[in-house]
Amino acid sequence: MHFSRRFFILFFPFLASAASLRSAAAAQAFIIVDAQTGYIFEEQEPRKKLQIGSLTKIATASVVLDWAERKSGDLNQVVTIPQEAFAGSLENNIGFQPGDSITLRDLLYAALVQSDNIAAYTLAHHVGAQLGSLLPSDAGSKLTPVDAFVAQMNALAKQLKMERTRFVNPHGIDYKVKPLPFSTAEDMARLTRYAMNKASFRFYVSQRQRQISFDRAGHRFNYALRNTNELLGKNGIDGVKTGRSARAGDCLILTSNREPEVVTQGKAITVYPRRLIVVLLGSTNRFGEGVGLVQRGWQLYDQWAATGRLADSKKLL
Repeated sequence: MHFSRRFFILFFPFLASAASLRSAAAAQAFIIVDAQTGYIFEEQEPRKKLQIGSLTKIATASVVLDWAERKSGDLNQVVTIPQEAFAGSLENNIGFQPGDSITLRDLLYAALVQSDNIAAYTLAHHVGAQLGSLLPSDAGSKLTPVDAFVAQMNALAKQLKMERTRFVNPHGIDYKVKPLPFSTAEDMARLTRYAMNKASFRFYVSQRQRQISFDRAGHRFNYALRNTNELLGKNGIDGVKTGRSARAGDCLILTSNREPEVVTQGKAITVYPRRLIVVLLGSTNRFGEGVGLVQRGWQLYDQWAATGRLADSKKLL
């Protein structure tokens, strides 16, 4: 009797982790990755082409931030929200109207924190016009500003070896859209690694709330954004983005951060940054499954670190 009780106590944690793993696998696809090396800890259908909804806005923000860095674009520049930004978008929680003026920076907050479609389109419309002017005149003149911007999103995807991804718009709307956009858990992990290398992006997606301002006919309006990522601040989670559509189901990308680990061997000191990326596509319980995958990821990370952080080249993004 005494032996059986010990047996139960010893194996109970294993049963719990196995149960959490089964529930995690309910999503259509997921992947858990070390952000520093791209080492893949665990995956399910990582290359399956799926719709990703507003996870698309990670690519949108990346193109905007790249443009700002490389072309000295001013994110404090005030731009006008065009009429076309409202086409196909069924939600307008902020209450924007055509002709409202707002900074690019506040549009980035609106797109990343509260996943606003109108903000994402307006960013693409403005920055796309700048990008289009940099193309050869025959190519640039044939593209609308948003088309030029989406072309740059796809160029970034190609650069990052996101070979099973197609972006067709800056917000991820997939209702009555042809051709359909798609990506994979693996490709979105590649994109997230890239985006999270930018301190500005990390800051935007870590904000639980943020006040933005816009002007309409001489009147100033303020709006308090609320982050759609309910897990921010829990289990070291400091980003990244939610996505949802009828086709995509519920999608979620999380990053979880721990203090860097300092390892001393003789006179050599090595500092290991510790950050996980979790991508979850086609879920019915994204926040519950997301927590389970983050916990599972840190278990696997600790085992990996304890055995010397060997990274099989076949298991790298």
